[in-house]
Amino acid sequence: MRERIQIKICGVTNANDARACVEVGADMIGFNFYQASPRYIEPANVRQIVDVLPARTCAVGVFVDADSAEIRKLAKTAGVRCVQLHGHITPESCGELAREFRVIRALSTDTRFEPEHTAAFPRCDVLIDAYHPELRGGTGQTCDWPAARAAMRYTRFLILSGGLNAGNVGQAIAAVTPHAVDVCSGIESALGVKDHRALERFITAVRAASPITNASPFRS
Repeated sequence: MRERIQIKICGVTNANDARACVEVGADMIGFNFYQASPRYIEPANVRQIVDVLPARTCAVGVFVDADSAEIRKLAKTAGVRCVQLHGHITPESCGELAREFRVIRALSTDTRFEPEHTAAFPRCDVLIDAYHPELRGGTGQTCDWPAARAAMRYTRFLILSGGLNAGNVGQAIAAVTPHAVDVCSGIESALGVKDHRALERFITAVRAASPITNASPFRS
């Protein structure tokens, strides 16, 4: 059965942008709880946004190098049931958190990345992003699309991220065939401020791209 590609808008910092994401039909909205990020938002402020989101919209808390206790605490404060984990966190910790949350394990296509590394997270969705020595997402750089496509056979649900915008997302979908795409800087007018017209163009471009088959986790 063919299903449409899901869309995640990340780095949302205010209620106005969150409403715009809902209006254009975004499936997931990401809120950054990494304090070093220019897109950081207080979990208590996120709670005010999450409380009025429609049930169909998945609110995602984004964490970097956070331990399980901190993730649970901030996720509870924010009211999010999905957590996106960057940095140094073990497969065991991800699996433990997956008992309570939908977990998105973020991996970057650096020189050490191998597609089969994603198999270490069988209870998690996997987000593939571009590598940057200092930043964790929102870099504007594209990831290694062939490596991301190769990872599809090891993952149950793959989200493609890294430098996507209305101009290249169709090509990225054709190259990788992900289950979902993630955009952040590609629809911004400034750091943490979404350009609503760019958001609409991005959504239109994704919907115009060919849908994928959400098949079994291990694909030939």
